Amino acid sequence: MTPRKGILFVCLGNMARSQVAEGIARKLAPPGMEVFSAGLAPTFQVNPIAVEIMAEAGIDISRQYSKTLKEIPMDRVDLVVTLCMNEEGNCPVVPGAVRQLHWPLPDPGWEKTEEEVRAKFREIREELFRRITELFE
Repeated sequence: MTPRKGILFVCLGNMARSQVAEGIARKLAPPGMEVFSAGLAPTFQVNPIAVEIMAEAGIDISRQYSKTLKEIPMDRVDLVVTLCMNEEGNCPVVPGAVRQLHWPLPDPGWEKTEEEVRAKFREIREELFRRITELFE
């Protein structure tokens, strides 16, 4: 894989999937790589269940916060990964000359019960671990 200077994970609210991806990527990224996350319509909070399931995996994302794309130093990013499902509405398109990947993952917050939400978060966490590990190999 070509060395990267920065990676940005984007979803709609920057409260779940992109926050989980940011935490995993920070743990797995090669030295010197910057990791960011942002949302098209950020909620300005991280879902507490995301914090909980990441702590289960030994990753603390409790200090992360939801951000807009305008807050990201795009000159330090050369890979953007979008994590939303197209059915959710407008999946963000990040302008610029950067490589972009689309990993359509469902929003884990829409399950019926709290335990189903936790199970979906864990499923997404494991899928992101797999994909990010492959990305950095």
